[in-house]
Amino acid sequence: MSLPPVLQNSLEIPVVGSPLFIVSGPELVIAQCKAGIVGSFPALNARPEPVLEEWIIRIKTELAEYQATNPDKKVAPFAVNQICHASNDRLMHDMEVCTKHEVPIIITSLRPPAEIVEAAHSYGGKVFHDVINVKHAKKAAEQGVDGLILVCAGAGGHAGTLSPFALVREVKEFFDGTILLSGSISDGFSVASALALGADLAYVGSRFIATEEANADPKYKDALQKYAADDIIYSNLFTGVHGNYLAPSIADAGLDPNNLPVADKTKMNFGSGGNMKQKAWKDIWGCGQGIGLINDSPSVGDLVARMKAEFDEAREQFNAKAS
Repeated sequence: MSLPPVLQNSLEIPVVGSPLFIVSGPELVIAQCKAGIVGSFPALNARPEPVLEEWIIRIKTELAEYQATNPDKKVAPFAVNQICHASNDRLMHDMEVCTKHEVPIIITSLRPPAEIVEAAHSYGGKVFHDVINVKHAKKAAEQGVDGLILVCAGAGGHAGTLSPFALVREVKEFFDGTILLSGSISDGFSVASALALGADLAYVGSRFIATEEANADPKYKDALQKYAADDIIYSNLFTGVHGNYLAPSIADAGLDPNNLPVADKTKMNFGSGGNMKQKAWKDIWGCGQGIGLINDSPSVGDLVARMKAEFDEAREQFNAKAS
């Protein structure tokens, strides 16, 4: 397993909670880290700009206090997601704040993040970059990222179309850093499967939307428990980048989920505006194909404990079958 020191002996289960637009806030991140998985949030969730520093200070303070009073607990580090795109006019400001407070892990999206890598490495931080194919993975590796997040078919939000069986094995041919796997991972059995394929960590998003600490509309949480993989639509209309979305939420926004136009990706906008009247991450609900396994909305602590039990069971089953 290729894990940086910051992640060694700090995880109850090899999981990174992915940054969820709008949904991920301090409450969710803190709960995830206390439960022993990496919690993360998009920097752009913290609005206006000064709120980012407030969130980081709160997360660091509460986790330090919890660790001090629970020295035997595994408390995971947290991560902040930076959208590396020309339309994100906050990028450099937000990264300066992260550097000032030495955020342990920076998750980057879209453009290969050379300047972000340099800034994070200046204080010992690690950078994980999300990719959907080998071409993007090689570009990111050339920039010196510490880990690659392989966003495969079935992942919620922005996602690729490749099978994890293909992408993980190809990337491991040229990259010896940390590999995170994303795509329909909703329980401990799926986490174990990711490791069996060769990943070091599972990257889990949609499952944490349906938790008590998630900043999601109750109707959103209910929908994740009601629908299944057949209700997921793959489209680039809402942000310019292809992703998976819950079809009923698209219909509720007045659109036909089975007849969506293709967006012009050159007009992507990750700034204060958006691509259309319906703000994609507010009115259109991103979700992965693994929602068929979601049937409740527990606390993060209870969910992670359940996933750990499933993970341990999966390991035992694998060892028995492989022996």
